[in-house]
Amino acid sequence: MHESAPQNPRQPETETETPGHAQDPGVSRRFLLKSAGAAGAGVGVGAGLGAGPARADAAAEPAAAAVPRRQGATMIGVPFERRGTVRVGIVGLGNRGASMTELFLAVPGVRVVALCDKVRAKAEKVAATVKAAGQPAPALYTKGEGDYAQLCGRGDVDFVYVATPWEWHFPMAEAALKAGKHVGVECPAAMELDQLWRLVDLSERTRRHCMQLENCCYGKNEMRVLRMAHAGVFGELLHGAGAYLHDLRELMFSPTYYEGPWRRQWHTRLRGDIYPTHGFAPVANYMDVNRGDRAVRISTVGSPAAGLAAYRAQHMPAGDPSWKETYVGSDLSVSLVQTAKGRVIRLEHGVSNPHPYSRVNTLGGTKGVFEDYPPRIYLEPEMSGDEWGDFGAYAKWDHWLWKEHANPPGGHGGMDYIMVFRLMQCMQQGLVPDFDVYDAATWSAPVPLSHASIRAKGAPQEIPDFTRGQWRAGRSGVDSVKP
Repeated sequence: MHESAPQNPRQPETETETPGHAQDPGVSRRFLLKSAGAAGAGVGVGAGLGAGPARADAAAEPAAAAVPRRQGATMIGVPFERRGTVRVGIVGLGNRGASMTELFLAVPGVRVVALCDKVRAKAEKVAATVKAAGQPAPALYTKGEGDYAQLCGRGDVDFVYVATPWEWHFPMAEAALKAGKHVGVECPAAMELDQLWRLVDLSERTRRHCMQLENCCYGKNEMRVLRMAHAGVFGELLHGAGAYLHDLRELMFSPTYYEGPWRRQWHTRLRGDIYPTHGFAPVANYMDVNRGDRAVRISTVGSPAAGLAAYRAQHMPAGDPSWKETYVGSDLSVSLVQTAKGRVIRLEHGVSNPHPYSRVNTLGGTKGVFEDYPPRIYLEPEMSGDEWGDFGAYAKWDHWLWKEHANPPGGHGGMDYIMVFRLMQCMQQGLVPDFDVYDAATWSAPVPLSHASIRAKGAPQEIPDFTRGQWRAGRSGVDSVKP
């Protein structure tokens, strides 16, 4: 979606567009060596790009991966410190960071005290928005790519929000945690398996929350289905599906939409699902993943990579830097995730071909099924035959957040504001957050593991138990009780 396009209630939710940081030219080799080794999936380092093909006799069933020794007590069930005012520092002030700043400002009791982006003009523009909202001028950190560490070190910042290119999510979250700050990161939380483990360890050691700010968990449809699922309306849950299907070709080749080519260049590095959380997280919530069930393994297959090269040939002039790129990312990746209870979650990712926007968002059980885009439902015993029912007739199941905020501000149908409001509410009232670092790690794990599975001809990869065995206990999550 272009910045000038009108907001649509069912429009795509987030791409962490922009703060203009440089690429790490060594990310591909480093990523693959670490991820393949950490996956413990019997496919070895050969699963990496540039390595030879995976062994044909690779084990179909993944071996158990070693679980790192816990460095601190669990963060499950740990509440925030109660505070009347939440002071926020924002890192990354492109399309996403700038728009989210307005939503933080819209929540009573929240102050935006510091901003960071290496492009000073962007920081100054967002600072003007802060002052226009009646707040003091925020401190600006614009002295290069490492200045975010100075923001994290401020004594008057309670929460750091990160909306930068994906390769910067981990180092910025790490810096925030080490500085004693709670941190929320855009999707995905990190690109490497060992980085996800390190965030888990840091969160436990520093006693600070590290959260994947997955706004789709707060979509109106998603929250309604969540409450219905937990009330048993769908019966015993059996399967679900989520996706990120969004034609991003024009945006990825735009010279202005993203700050540089970072988003497109990930398609030169990884073959699998590089943006899984919008589809995975809501279905994981329906099934109480990390709250009574666990995602155990993932197997992924991918189509050829043709769409970006075809678009480049049609639209980009000779001599454009993109002609030096070789795209390997599957135009469509399809993953099957199995849980400890035997449920199946299908994940799809496709951004390189013509396709109307869809997150799929499906949930099925012994009493019926919900499918989104468009939303429709089929339930027994009230329905029979081959006709879908009207999902709008089930508005009584809407979450209390949507009943209290029927017309929330901001884009993406209001889910962004609902997420920010709820997070700030939890911090102000000293509540346990709706999701935690274990969810962040689980939802982001398909990034490296789907790539490894494709390289291993679809061989299943073990999804680590980031909770270290504590997933078996039921606990609250996004389906929260009104405080």
